[in-house]
Amino acid sequence: MAPIDASRLRADLLRPAGPYAALDVVSVTGSTNADLRMAVTEGAEDRTVLIAEEQTAGSGRRGRVWNSPPGAGIYCSVLLRPRDVSFARLGSLSVVAGLAVTDVASALGVDAVLKWPNDVLAGPERGKCAGILSEAASSDEIAVVLGIGLNVRPSPVPVSPGPGGLPATSLREQGARTTDRTQIAALLLAALADREDSWRQARGDLAAAGLLQDYRDRCATLGQEVKAILADGGTLFGVAVDVDDAGQLILDTGGRRRTLYAGDVVHLRSPQQAS
Repeated sequence: MAPIDASRLRADLLRPAGPYAALDVVSVTGSTNADLRMAVTEGAEDRTVLIAEEQTAGSGRRGRVWNSPPGAGIYCSVLLRPRDVSFARLGSLSVVAGLAVTDVASALGVDAVLKWPNDVLAGPERGKCAGILSEAASSDEIAVVLGIGLNVRPSPVPVSPGPGGLPATSLREQGARTTDRTQIAALLLAALADREDSWRQARGDLAAAGLLQDYRDRCATLGQEVKAILADGGTLFGVAVDVDDAGQLILDTGGRRRTLYAGDVVHLRSPQQAS
């Protein structure tokens, strides 16, 4: 399997021809997100990209490990410095990234949907194909590192199911038109830049950016009866009825509406299935 071609990506994506300031591909690292969080303190520029062929300590939400074997996926982090976006709006970047991943899946002929807050599910069995981790970085100005792990080929090692027993899947298993990781990385970064530019111009307001309705249309969580696992370890049951312009999930918990900024969500069944 061919390695990701950094020179080809730079030619297409770096300024002035493209939207990014810097782009590196490394053979192996612990975590691309951790590397870029460190780079923030060293003055790395807005829209700096780091891609790894392999991660030995790739991370997901709530301290989980993201399986990152060599050559099987795209493990990518982007440093963003959206100066005109308030800190409270940064959480909606997961929505932006999720839309970009589904844009790529669609371009490759793969059926994919979004699971709030940060998963991309693909195929008729809705296996987990991608995960997103957005982390604010310590800096004198607003900075965030946005990580995307995208499964291109099946993992050569067993992968534990995610919350709710979600199996892992990959673009190849779902019939993608290509598994050329350089081409897919270029598509992903271009889609992300396009979506993120709209988000930034709207100061992080998903509705004003024209992104909220796209997310609602692609979000498989909406209409589902769910169990929400909260940050404090508590649980909440309800029907997911909407996502607001900050990317927060709105649950109907028996006539009372609750807004979730963060947490894990397990799909149980839809109200239609329950009837």
